[in-house]
Amino acid sequence: MKAIVLTLLATVTIAVKAQETPALKLTKTIPLPGVTGRFDHMAVDAKGKRLFVAALGNNTLEVVDVAASKHLESITGLRKPTGVLYLPDANQIAVANGDDGTLKIFDGATYKLVRSIGSFDDADNIRYDATAGLIYLGYGSGALAIIDSKKLERVGEIKLKGHPESFQLEKNGDRIFVNVPDRKEVAVIDRKKREVVGEWHAEKFEANFPMALDEANHRVLIGCRKPVPWIFILNSTNGGFVKVHGIAGDTDDLFYDAKRHRLYASCGEGFVVVVSQKDADTYEDRGRIATRAGARTSCFSPELDQIYLAVPKRGNLDAELRVYRPE
Repeated sequence: MKAIVLTLLATVTIAVKAQETPALKLTKTIPLPGVTGRFDHMAVDAKGKRLFVAALGNNTLEVVDVAASKHLESITGLRKPTGVLYLPDANQIAVANGDDGTLKIFDGATYKLVRSIGSFDDADNIRYDATAGLIYLGYGSGALAIIDSKKLERVGEIKLKGHPESFQLEKNGDRIFVNVPDRKEVAVIDRKKREVVGEWHAEKFEANFPMALDEANHRVLIGCRKPVPWIFILNSTNGGFVKVHGIAGDTDDLFYDAKRHRLYASCGEGFVVVVSQKDADTYEDRGRIATRAGARTSCFSPELDQIYLAVPKRGNLDAELRVYRPE
């Protein structure tokens, strides 16, 4: 009996320790002195171990060596930089500018301007189809512009019924899923036909900004700020509702970690929320990592196995980049 009790106690102790293990470990903090205002989106150069951060309020693109924990460059002359994209084959950085409606392409070695393409009113999120060599840019009152990444020319457009926020491209299919908050919907695009083929409405979609895909389980994961902060989960085959899962407030970025079956949501309320996926329909809280109010911009790199969080300046506390490793 004593042996059984000891075994049970040991099992409980191991379980408690496992639960106490943090979902994310802060491995380094990289100062961004002189950077003010809020951040928007990021992009990763996995091979060069660089991070490109759109400092929207500072009108700059901050370039950081995340391996050496070193700030490399501030690209100036931008006008409300929002979306960022790294093109590895050309070693170029594409930056969408919401204020002047341009897509600016910079050389990844010299950080000099290569080309400026316009006009894209309220230019925002940007994605890349590497197979087709096409850049997709959300902008205006409702459209995705299509840009040839080699010619750096606009080659098409897909109309929407409202301004697009986060959108994601299938890797194993031809669809694009687009958050359209003004319509409380997700628009579904066939990128071969270059047209909308579905509109998934839900009255509970309010302020649906970030989005991630779990293609293996056919799930679209949507971060909503209202009426309460939650992740809204849809079946990607038909748009059917699966469930909601509560998170912290003011979320702006959401990522799916296919290796660990986890979701990472960065929330301006002051937390990174980690959610474990038990199966396609079951999700559980894995932890809430306290950050700083306004820190809602993040990026997850599966290749480098790191999460980057842009923390804005607050009072006497300078802006910084926090680097986390999933545990």
